[in-house]
Amino acid sequence: MSELSSTHSSCEPTIFTTLVHFPNASEKIKTQDFIQASSAAVDLITQFGKVFAAVVNDMNENIQKVLSIYEKDKERNEGNEYLEDMILKEQIEGENIATDSLMWLKRELHFVSLFYQYVIEDSQNERVSNDLGTFLKKAYAETLEPFQGWLGSQLFNVLSRFTPNRRNLVFILGLEKPNRDQDVMSDLLGYNNNMMACVRRLTNFYSEYGLETFATV
Repeated sequence: MSELSSTHSSCEPTIFTTLVHFPNASEKIKTQDFIQASSAAVDLITQFGKVFAAVVNDMNENIQKVLSIYEKDKERNEGNEYLEDMILKEQIEGENIATDSLMWLKRELHFVSLFYQYVIEDSQNERVSNDLGTFLKKAYAETLEPFQGWLGSQLFNVLSRFTPNRRNLVFILGLEKPNRDQDVMSDLLGYNNNMMACVRRLTNFYSEYGLETFATV
């Protein structure tokens, strides 16, 4: 999918003005920055209602597991500044706690970011869609569904009924001020590009070192 470029700078603040953004992914990803950004991403999507409830719970669990390994290694003064180094060190030690947790976290972030991407792309159409359920289901089918099996898919189908419409989504992201569509989509684009870049880098990293597992849960 082609990435969009941002040409508009918000004149009025949106929720992304103070939200922690994902770190630069052109080189190794700083662990602490990634954890903080992931936590902020979860806090944001909790505002969208029940549709993300199951994903939020899983993301929080995975973030805490990665954080626990990071803090344990930090106390030992061992190399953990970068995610990739922390994961490779864990592999040498024969452990998989952070490795598996980060794998699922990147999948969940991929789901969220792909949903955002579809909303952004639709905003460029002459007639934008107010119903965002189709975009959410499409993002889920391309990211999490292959790994979650039948029960996970059934749960998502129930939760997808609570997908916020565009009007409500923009209202939340625009700090509950009306007529913020352009500002919100511009800021969402910049925020989401960083998230997608981190997901892409981690996906390539897991593929390169054979760390990805494909069993369903």
